[in-house]
Amino acid sequence: MRQRSRRGSVEPTSPARDRAVAAASAPATPQAHRIAPAEVLRGEGAWQQALPRITRLCHRPLLLGRGPATLPLRQKLEQSLRQEGLTPQLERLEHDCCELDLERLGRSLADGGSEGRPDAVIASGGGKVLDAGKLLAHRHGLPCVTVPTSAATCAGWTALANVYSPEGAFQHDVELRRCPELLVFDHALVRTAPARTLASGIADALAKWYEASVSSAASSDGLIQQAVQMARVLRDQLLFDAEQALLDSSSEAWVRVAEACGLTAGLMGGIGGARCRTVAAHAVHNGLTQLSASHGALHGEKVGFGILVQLRLEEVLGGNQLAGQARRQLLPLFRQLDLPADLADLGLGQATLEQLQQACAFACAPGSDLHHLPFSVSAIDLMAALVSTRCGERVAA
Repeated sequence: MRQRSRRGSVEPTSPARDRAVAAASAPATPQAHRIAPAEVLRGEGAWQQALPRITRLCHRPLLLGRGPATLPLRQKLEQSLRQEGLTPQLERLEHDCCELDLERLGRSLADGGSEGRPDAVIASGGGKVLDAGKLLAHRHGLPCVTVPTSAATCAGWTALANVYSPEGAFQHDVELRRCPELLVFDHALVRTAPARTLASGIADALAKWYEASVSSAASSDGLIQQAVQMARVLRDQLLFDAEQALLDSSSEAWVRVAEACGLTAGLMGGIGGARCRTVAAHAVHNGLTQLSASHGALHGEKVGFGILVQLRLEEVLGGNQLAGQARRQLLPLFRQLDLPADLADLGLGQATLEQLQQACAFACAPGSDLHHLPFSVSAIDLMAALVSTRCGERVAA
C-alpha cells in the first residue's frame, strides 16, 4: 500500500508504520479546544445588529482602538453605543499589543473613575488592537467584543494574543481562556480598510495550509486531519478569488476572501490546536519584527514572505522539489497582490549581516514554532533561505 504526500509525491507505508504514526499523533490526555467566539455576526450592518447583544453584555464598556485612521469609525461606534444607553470609556493604545499599554489600561479598569469600572472590553481595529483587547479582558475577567476594521488577520476570532515590545518586536504569545463573547464582522467597516490590508490577510490565511500541512498532515487525530483539509480548501478559494476581491470590493469574491481571512482562518487554529497554527512562516515573521526596518510591513506581508522562506527550507533541507515548485507558483500571485517576495520588498534590502543574524537567531531560538518542521534548521540555514526566496523564478515564468 502506498500513500500520497502533501506535495503530491508517493511514499511507502505499512500497517506497522501507520500504527507508529497513530501512537505518536494520538492525544494521550483530553484536549481542550477554544474553537470559536460565542457568537459571530457578519455582513453589511452587523454592528447595528450587534447593539442589542452588547447591551445585554455590559453597561460601561471600554472601547479600545489605536490609529488616527480608524478614529472616525470608533467615534461612530461610540455614538451608537451611547444611543443605546451605554456609557463607553474610550481608550487608545500607544503601541502594539504591549505590556506598557496593558498595564496602563489595567489600572484604568481597576480604578474606574467617577462613572464606575468598565464591565467589558470592545476592541475595534487591526489585529494588534484586537489582541490587546482580548488579553486585557482575559486578565481582568471581562467579556470581550471584537470589531475588526480590516481583514488583515483572524485576530478577532482566536483565543490567542501576541505580545510585542514598545518598539514593535514580537516577544511571545498568550493562550486565552476563551474566544471573544462576540465577533462583529461588519462588511461596511472592513471595506473601509486599504486594499493592502486585504492582500496582507490573504498571505496570512494562505500560511494556514503551508504551515498546517507540514506540521500536522501525518496526524491520526481526526480534528487535526479535518483542520488541515479545511486549510487546503481555504487556500484554493483564496487562489481563485484573490484577484477579483482586490479589484472590486463590492463583489461576492471580496466577501468570500474577506471572511476567509478574518473568520475561517481563525476557525482552523481552534479546531486543529496549536500544531495547526504556525510553523516557519510565522517564526520568520517573529524574527523579522526584531528589526525596526521591517516595521513598515504589515503582519501578513511578513508572514507571506515567511511562506516563501519555509518552502525554500523544505526544498533545500527537506529535499522536497514540489515545495520548490509551490514557491515558484506563488511568486506571480505575490507580484499580482503586491506582496513582498524578498528582503528588499520588506524594506530590508540594506540590512546588515549582523541584523539578519539577529532575526534568524530569534526565529531559530529553542521553542520556536520553526522547529515544527520535520528537519533541523540552523540560523545559517535560515539565512540562506531568506536571501534566496526568488531562486528559480524565471524558470517558472
